[in-house]
Amino acid sequence: MDILRAASRVRFVRIFHALLFALTVTVLSAADTPVFNRTIYLVRHGNYTSSKDLAADDGFLNPLGLAQARLVAARLRGLPIVFTSLTASTMPRARQTAEVIHELFPDVPLQTTPLLRECTPRTWRPNAIKSDKPADLDAAEAQLNAAFVKYFVPAQGRDENDIIVCHGNVIRYLVMKALHVDTQAWLGFSIAHCSLTVVRVSPDGSFKIFAVGDIGHIPPNLQSGATKADPQLVAPRT
Repeated sequence: MDILRAASRVRFVRIFHALLFALTVTVLSAADTPVFNRTIYLVRHGNYTSSKDLAADDGFLNPLGLAQARLVAARLRGLPIVFTSLTASTMPRARQTAEVIHELFPDVPLQTTPLLRECTPRTWRPNAIKSDKPADLDAAEAQLNAAFVKYFVPAQGRDENDIIVCHGNVIRYLVMKALHVDTQAWLGFSIAHCSLTVVRVSPDGSFKIFAVGDIGHIPPNLQSGATKADPQLVAPRT
């Protein structure tokens, strides 16, 4: 009987050691697995002048917008980051802003997509959408949901740092999606021209918002878009 008990103890010890070894290997392997993040830098286009010809796609950057675009480009260029993509809405004011940014990042290919075009999704403020048809609101939400699915995904194989140049409504809606809150609340905050909104996508698909509408790189006399009164392109006071 003592011999059987001793043999059982030996088997138990061996099994315990085997399990402990397997657990240790698993923990060490998990610790050695690289963790990659995707950080998305959303840039609203610069100030623009609407075209009288609607066929011209409604709006091109004016001198103020070009100045704002150069400022946000410089802000991005000064970050200790290697950017891996630059994508813009196909609308002229966003595409022009992206082209200014691209001048400082010539090695990052510039792509455009209609998924990032300006549109108006549903909001809790009925006056803001009273002239929009239900079909147009449906199309806007389908477009923006598709953009979110395409661009707000975990990185694969390396850290990804994406610049996305688009529009105020688009950015606000995408932030609502990342926060997992009611997307109809998107009108609750403003996004100034050439502001930065930064969202990180973790490997598990969760999101963290680092900035919304940051315009620290734009002097007060050149800021616009968050209020109805746009400034004049003048030298700052000394």
